[in-house]
Amino acid sequence: MKNLNKYMNLFIGLSLLFALGCTDLDEEIFDELSVEEYGKTDKEINSLIGPIWSDLRQYPDYYSTLEVSSDMSVTPTRKGGDWWDGGAYKEMRLHTWTPSNSRTRRVYRDLSSRISRCNQILFMVENSEGIEDKEPVIAQIRAARAFWYYVFVDNYGNVPLVTDFTDVSLPSTTPRKEVYEWVLSELNDIKDVIRDDVSSSSYGKFTKGAVYSILAKMYLNAMVWNPDGGPKWQECIDACDEVLNLPYSLVTNWKDNFIVKNEGSPEAILSVVYSLTSPWGIVRASLHYLDKIALELNMNASNGISAQPSYVKSFDPDDKRIGWSFLIGPMIDPATGNTIITAHNRPLIHTIDITMVYAFDAEGWGQTEQEDGVRCFKWEIPKGLSARGVESDVFIFRLADIYLMKAEAIVRSGGDNLEATALVNAIRERAFDDPAKLYTSVTLNDIYMERRFEFAWELMGRQDQIRFGTFLDPIPDWKPYVSNDRCLLFPIPTDVLDANSNLDQNPGY
Repeated sequence: MKNLNKYMNLFIGLSLLFALGCTDLDEEIFDELSVEEYGKTDKEINSLIGPIWSDLRQYPDYYSTLEVSSDMSVTPTRKGGDWWDGGAYKEMRLHTWTPSNSRTRRVYRDLSSRISRCNQILFMVENSEGIEDKEPVIAQIRAARAFWYYVFVDNYGNVPLVTDFTDVSLPSTTPRKEVYEWVLSELNDIKDVIRDDVSSSSYGKFTKGAVYSILAKMYLNAMVWNPDGGPKWQECIDACDEVLNLPYSLVTNWKDNFIVKNEGSPEAILSVVYSLTSPWGIVRASLHYLDKIALELNMNASNGISAQPSYVKSFDPDDKRIGWSFLIGPMIDPATGNTIITAHNRPLIHTIDITMVYAFDAEGWGQTEQEDGVRCFKWEIPKGLSARGVESDVFIFRLADIYLMKAEAIVRSGGDNLEATALVNAIRERAFDDPAKLYTSVTLNDIYMERRFEFAWELMGRQDQIRFGTFLDPIPDWKPYVSNDRCLLFPIPTDVLDANSNLDQNPGY
């Protein structure tokens, strides 16, 4: 009990610090706490397990790895060397990353940290004497841990499976198949005991809807992550149906999913909750330094990630999601009505094409004009914004994804194409004014492309491309070759292998 008290006192203090950043999740700060009594109120429980929700804020920051390794985005080296970063982004675009790549290393270490924190919180809750009804609390923690392992098995495949916080031995590599099966087992074990409400009090937390959404993803990608187990199309359909039977609904106005106060969207299943002080940055990392003048913002931007030109050009010109997702064209100074001029004396015009014109290296990688490229503008940024954060929440899972996952599983399994077509059209009709743009019968390629149009910037490109077999394909003007098969998994970082000789590197690295 003495050691437990030590762990609890330390962790409760840390939990209260993490809870401060977890917006609208009913935390309360306590300055005098008894370990034995702690956890008797909902607010105390929320402060203890709050990090499993606030940790979700790390997920959207994986855009620089997941999004940029797909053919939907690119972080070019700008004139003057901005975003060179030791060649890390060049490697992501050319699929030449190594075990020392800073982007893939960051994600691996972050996932390991998130999982470790879940194990720590689970240990505390299981041994707490103050929490009377532990089952729903433990279900939340296990769901969070299963989510991070879902991301882990997707990107790295063969990873250590660690579930015991008190085990201080160095873990060994667990084959992807076993990690996959463990995640399924965890999710199926908690799916009927985790909270099932869709309400303001469950917003930003793990619920039945979130658990079944992860299950649907696991089943949809079964032939990639565990091909020996065979296809799981019907299981995916069944998981999607469980979500569809809950009180979620598609919003009529697609942009309502991305407005500043979007927590009221009935489409949100699992949300990353942000505030004006939250350090979320895909929009900030994308906008040009001087876009703030045209958009009337007081925030600084970094001029990094842009949409891949061939991806933007694949949209139907009548698809309203082009204007809803991307910032394109001249940036106008509202004070003068003229196009803003950059520090390089060039008009600030965000072109679809991104052209490397300076400082070419031996591999043909060069620097681009700083204003080149379509920018992320999917989440609303209100005029006058001065803080570092954007208050719009990010939906890790939203109902549109469930519709398209079910449609894909139906088509892949040879099911009712009329149903699959109706599901896709329910998403598509929000983006087009002309009913003639709706499908009469959908193919797998139609569904693949619809996912690309619907989920720009939402970190789904890499996973979808791998499942549809396009991830290794050449990218016009950027990657003229078919990538090595090893790129279907990221490497285990060199420093992680150096610290633990029990781990094995992924094949091909």
